[in-house]
Amino acid sequence: MANHKSSLKRIRQSEKRKLENRYWAKTARNAVRRVRRMTDATEAQAAFNQVSALLQRLGRKNIISKNKAANLCSGLQQHVNKLAK
Repeated sequence: MANHKSSLKRIRQSEKRKLENRYWAKTARNAVRRVRRMTDATEAQAAFNQVSALLQRLGRKNIISKNKAANLCSGLQQHVNKLAK
């Protein structure tokens, strides 16, 4: 167990951040799954815009890596484009 006040605080902070990061990562995964299941082009495009913004924001905050955010957005965009044809 930690003996210093600063290390105790650091433990509290990291635990709080871990829980918040897990929440946002899970939310993003569910949002991506929801868009991939869509079959209506207009509905999928509207949902894609929101999910893309969410993924880019999580990438900026390092909750997920920027590359992962970009790859997910790219794959979702391809899915939405296929629906539009």
